[in-house]
Amino acid sequence: MAHVQRFDHIGITVADLESATAFFVGLGLEVEGTGSVEGEFVETVCGIPGAKCEIAMLRPPGEGSRLELSSFVTPDHVPGSPTAMANEIGLRNVSFEVGDLQAAVDAVAADGYGLIGGIGEYENSVRMAYVRGPEGIIVSLFEQIT
Repeated sequence: MAHVQRFDHIGITVADLESATAFFVGLGLEVEGTGSVEGEFVETVCGIPGAKCEIAMLRPPGEGSRLELSSFVTPDHVPGSPTAMANEIGLRNVSFEVGDLQAAVDAVAADGYGLIGGIGEYENSVRMAYVRGPEGIIVSLFEQIT
C-alpha cells in the first residue's frame, strides 16, 4: 500500500527569513502565506521544547510543490554549513525551471548571489547552473533547450 498521496513542500530553516524570502520571490515564487507557530504542536513535531518559529510559505506560479522557509525565534538557530558543496550529505539543492537561465543568473548575481561553478549543458536538452543563495542554500536553476 502506498502511503504518500502527493509531494507537498520542502522546508528550509534559515536565520534571516526576510532576506531568504526576498531571494526566492526575486526568482519568481509567490508568498502564499506567513505566520508563526509555537506551543505544544511545534514542540511535539520538532522535538524542541520552547520552540517558536516564523514561517513563510512560497509557491511557484501556477501549480507545483511549495517551499517553506522557517526561522526559529526560540531556541536560537544552530548554524549549518554555509559553504557545503553538492556532495555533502543532506539536502543537496532546491531546483527550479526558469525561462531564461542567463537572465535568472544575472538577476541573482545583481543581488550578490553567485554561481558555484558555471553554466553547463547536458546533451542539447537542458542548461543548468548551481547558485549559492542566502545562507548557503544551493539553488539549481535550469532551462529546457528547445
